[in-house]
Amino acid sequence: MLTFSLVSDNAEIESILLLQKANLACNLSAEEIASQGFVTVAHNPELLRKMNEAAPSIIAKDENKVIGYAIAMTQDFKNDVPVLIPMFQAMDKLEYKGKKLHEFSYVVSGQVCVAKEYRGQQVFDQLYHTYKEKYAGQYDLIVTEIASRNSRSLKAHGRIGFEVLHSYLAPDGENWEIVIWDLRK
Repeated sequence: MLTFSLVSDNAEIESILLLQKANLACNLSAEEIASQGFVTVAHNPELLRKMNEAAPSIIAKDENKVIGYAIAMTQDFKNDVPVLIPMFQAMDKLEYKGKKLHEFSYVVSGQVCVAKEYRGQQVFDQLYHTYKEKYAGQYDLIVTEIASRNSRSLKAHGRIGFEVLHSYLAPDGENWEIVIWDLRK
């Protein structure tokens, strides 16, 4: 039976890191990237622990095994993950519904991933619905960015309600889509 909850201990953080490593673009074939999607950021254990103290990530478990996660990242960590700095710089200039994005309370979905053998079983959707359930009273929005070439992730985020807010080209040449989910709806 699958369960969805907030991260509660270091063992779950270590399990997130193992699943993350298995799904990093640098560890996948071009075929897997195209058909299954990928994650970009490799978090270090200390930073992920600090991020979870500020806002616990959402995990999916099958019995005691972490089979999916959605990392929560507050703005306090915007300078701690170098690959995400361009996203935060772009977000500082963006507007949503006629207001500057920074006028909203928002949390960044630092990354979402589902183990291969659990894909297509609504785990992704339930991770985000749990995210909304846990954080809707605390934040107005969930914001994240998705590599434009990660079509599987773009489709999945769109399916549950994320809207594309902005597209940009990062200094490393990667095209990104900043997407937003309004938790007040």
